[in-house]
Amino acid sequence: MGTAVRPLDAAQAPAWDEFVRAQPEATFFHLSAWRHVIERGFGHHTHYVLAERDGTIAGILPLAQVKTRLFGNALVSVPFCVYGGPLATDAEAAAALAAHAAGLMRQLDVPVLEFRGREPLPWLDETEWPARSDLYVTFRKKFTGDDAANLKAIPRKQRAMVRKGIDRGLVSVVDTDPDRLFRIYAESVRNLGTPVFSRHYFRLLVELFSDAIDIVTVLDGDEAIASVLNFYFRDEVLPYYGGGRALARERYGNDFMYWEVMRRAAARGLRLFDFGRSKLGTGAYAFKKNWGFTPAPLHYRFHLAPGAEIPDLNPLNPKYRLFIAAWKRLPLPIANALGPPIVRGLG
Repeated sequence: MGTAVRPLDAAQAPAWDEFVRAQPEATFFHLSAWRHVIERGFGHHTHYVLAERDGTIAGILPLAQVKTRLFGNALVSVPFCVYGGPLATDAEAAAALAAHAAGLMRQLDVPVLEFRGREPLPWLDETEWPARSDLYVTFRKKFTGDDAANLKAIPRKQRAMVRKGIDRGLVSVVDTDPDRLFRIYAESVRNLGTPVFSRHYFRLLVELFSDAIDIVTVLDGDEAIASVLNFYFRDEVLPYYGGGRALARERYGNDFMYWEVMRRAAARGLRLFDFGRSKLGTGAYAFKKNWGFTPAPLHYRFHLAPGAEIPDLNPLNPKYRLFIAAWKRLPLPIANALGPPIVRGLG
């Protein structure tokens, strides 16, 4: 019997997630709950499919269609996530999933199909699936259960910033409610000229990933100055949505925050810190390198309809320069109101 591709149904979600956790190349963003996040948080249609052979899952592909007037129409695996793409036990299942995605693209009349691979996808034909590897990198590094050794492993200048936060008396707490995170994160991204997600989105993440998520908030006395939402997957911690108030930099809040995430993760027995995706040439890229992390290219692959081009929806694109400059000047309540309808197209 050959490989059959069919939609994921609710009853098979546990089997899907069991398959994901068993695959070495899998990531947190392959988990089935993301389809509910994308549907309920952004109103996009999802197309999660699995490849079966002899009644056994041989592969999975999480897909969603991101369609807005401002930013076009694309099938992405996985939007709002830094990793994605098909997972398969063999080349036959992988090819079946890719063929299904290309067929769905034609059926829905979508010009762009994107697989966000952390690892290369060598079974894809580069002439039919061009890559863009000159924009994003990821930062991943192992750590130990010894706080002193982990602190010593941070390069000297960055380690000094962490120590200044410790000496200042900063402390971290774990929040269960995302409201404080949202207030800090919203201010942080507005200052960067970036639209913010909705408060509803953060609440959905906490609801749907309740056993694999936490929020670490940094306090200077009674004042919250920085906060980050973290995902946990196997032995990894992924600080994903983090930010600090304008005063956090002078109080070393951001440096202390990421140290506290690592320290707390080490105490839980985790051993890999995923600092996430950054764009080449940005401040976030430099910040992560300063922590001693080595950038690794991300392997994003695209399948394009005739005449379509690889999207360039990133703040380094010169055509967004004026928008970013104007957004930085918006009063925070206005930025928070305008941001969510815009950001739903920036998956």
